[in-house]
Amino acid sequence: MKQEIITEIMQRMLPCLDNAQLKQLKHVLEQVFFCYEAAGIEGKTEKDDSLELVNMFIAAKRIEGCSEKTLKYYETTIAAMVDSLNKNARHILTEDLRSYLTEYQSSNQTSRVTIDNIRRILSSFFSWLEDEDYIIKSPVRRIHKVKTASNIKETYSDEDLEKMRDNCEELRDLAMIDMLASTGMRVGEMVLLNRDDIDFAERECKVFGKGDKERIVYFDARTKLHLQEYLASRTDDNPALFVTLRAPHDRIQIGGIEHRLREMGKRLNIPKVHPHKFRRTLATMAIDKGMPIEQVQQLLGHQKIDTTMHYAMVKQQNVKLAHRKYIG
Repeated sequence: MKQEIITEIMQRMLPCLDNAQLKQLKHVLEQVFFCYEAAGIEGKTEKDDSLELVNMFIAAKRIEGCSEKTLKYYETTIAAMVDSLNKNARHILTEDLRSYLTEYQSSNQTSRVTIDNIRRILSSFFSWLEDEDYIIKSPVRRIHKVKTASNIKETYSDEDLEKMRDNCEELRDLAMIDMLASTGMRVGEMVLLNRDDIDFAERECKVFGKGDKERIVYFDARTKLHLQEYLASRTDDNPALFVTLRAPHDRIQIGGIEHRLREMGKRLNIPKVHPHKFRRTLATMAIDKGMPIEQVQQLLGHQKIDTTMHYAMVKQQNVKLAHRKYIG
C-alpha cells in the first residue's frame, strides 16, 4: 500500500519535476511513511477499480466500432495482465509490465509476434487511461515494439489452386474456393453473405469487413458460373450464400470452412491450406501483375497501406527479372 501511494504521487509530479527532484521526493516520501509506520498509524485501504477501468475502456472501443471478437481479445488480454500482477491498474509500472511480458513469453513459449500484440493492446489501454486522466503517464511508453523476424509467408501456386478445383467433390466447395481466390475477401466476410448480396450481372457483391465497414468485391467469370451451378443445385430456402451439406442446411460457419479446406490439403498433399492464404495469394498476384498498391488496399479493405504491403509478397523471380531489365 505504501509503495502504491508513493508511485501515484511520483506519477502526478512527473510533469513538474526533473529526475533529480523526483528522486529526492521519493526519498522524502519513504522517510515520512517510515515515521508513520513506526508510530503505528495505518493508511486507508484504497478500492481497486481495475475491473471498472477495463470495462470502461472496452465500452469506449465498442463505440469506436471495434468488432466483438476484437473486444473480447482486448478484455481477456488486459484482464490476464491485471490478474497476474495483482495490482491496481493505476499503480502498474513499466518494470511490472516488462516482467509480465518476459514471464508470459517464457511460460507459454509464445512467439515475439504474440508478445508484441499483447504489448500493443496494453499500450492502447494505458494510453486511454492517460487520455482520460486516470493516470499521469502510460507505463508502456518506454516499452518499444518487439522486433520480429520478417518471414515471407506462403501463397498458393497456380498448380495448387487448379489441383484443389479439380478435386472438389461438392459444387459448394468449388464455389467457395473460387470465391475466396478471386475476391480476396476474408472468410468471416464470406460466411455472412446472402444469395441476394450477389450481383451476377456486374460480377460483384457487397461485404461487411472489420468495424462493419462496407465495401464492394469482385469475382471472375469462372466464379460466376460455379456459383450459379451451386445455387441451382440447392433445394433449401436458406438465404445464406453458403450452407452446410447436411440438413437442415444451416449457414456454414468459419470453422466449417477451415476444416473442409484443411482436410482437402491433407488429401492433396498441399501444405497449410487455409482460407486466409487465398487472400494473401490474391494480393501477391495483383501486386505482381502491376496493380497499383492503393487499389489492392481498397480491394482488400485495409485501413492502412502498410497492412497491404505486409500481405503482398513480391515473387523473387520477378525481382530477378526487374534487376536484369533496369540494372544489369
